[in-house]
Amino acid sequence: MNVTRRLRRGNEKQNQVSVIGKTLFLMYLISGILLVFLAFSLYKFDLSETVIKIGTIAVYIISGFFGGYYIGKQMQEKKYLWGMIAGGAYFLLLLLVSLVCKKGMGMELLIDPVKILATFILCVVSGMAGGMLS
Repeated sequence: MNVTRRLRRGNEKQNQVSVIGKTLFLMYLISGILLVFLAFSLYKFDLSETVIKIGTIAVYIISGFFGGYYIGKQMQEKKYLWGMIAGGAYFLLLLLVSLVCKKGMGMELLIDPVKILATFILCVVSGMAGGMLS
């Protein structure tokens, strides 16, 4: 009986990692599509820097929401928490990629704690909202 419980727990953890991976893939796929659309809009309509910043924030929110919605549907319990985890994982991967890409370009441009905190909050809260509405 104890061995069966351990096996079940192991399978649940594997499933959770798999769902988180699929969720992150979905979130970055949505981000990529929206960013291509934003780049096309910049090219065609000569958008201002303010509009591009708003568009980038919208990409974070939309990706976080759909990622939270997807993971909430998959997990079925504590959906808001799983949405927060998805949003946090999205942010951490985004931050990691930004750090790696900006390494030779002057770290002072990247390290702005207010912007980092704001982006973190946007990602986590939008993921939570998606999870709650799933």
